[in-house]
Amino acid sequence: MVSTPKLVATLSILAAYSASAFTTPLINNVRNSRIPPMTQLEGMFGNAFANDDSLGKKVNPGLKKGPNVSECTVNGKPVKAVAGQKLSQVMNAARVKMTYSCQKGNCGTCELIMNGRVEKACVAKIPKGKCTISTY
Repeated sequence: MVSTPKLVATLSILAAYSASAFTTPLINNVRNSRIPPMTQLEGMFGNAFANDDSLGKKVNPGLKKGPNVSECTVNGKPVKAVAGQKLSQVMNAARVKMTYSCQKGNCGTCELIMNGRVEKACVAKIPKGKCTISTY
């Protein structure tokens, strides 16, 4: 068995060395370190994101003339549609229930009449101009 004075001495030495593991190290000389102070960093990016005047006037990156809106009716109900939009999206917007099975145009479960022609709603797109759609 270890005597009490030796045990106390051993524990005090261990406590002294292990206490440094739970403290943060101090930076002794901040001025001589290689990290510049924040006042120097603040001025570095001052004009990094400024607009370049040599590029000309700022242009809106969106559609220049707006979307190609088609006059579309689904079962006699007027619906907003854009030329080139998927017919299945227009049918969902018009709240018309359609049955889709393959989503590729192979099975024919989504057939309807658009402008007098039989089309498949899963692959067809809205044409430019007027469009009349009727379901079976």
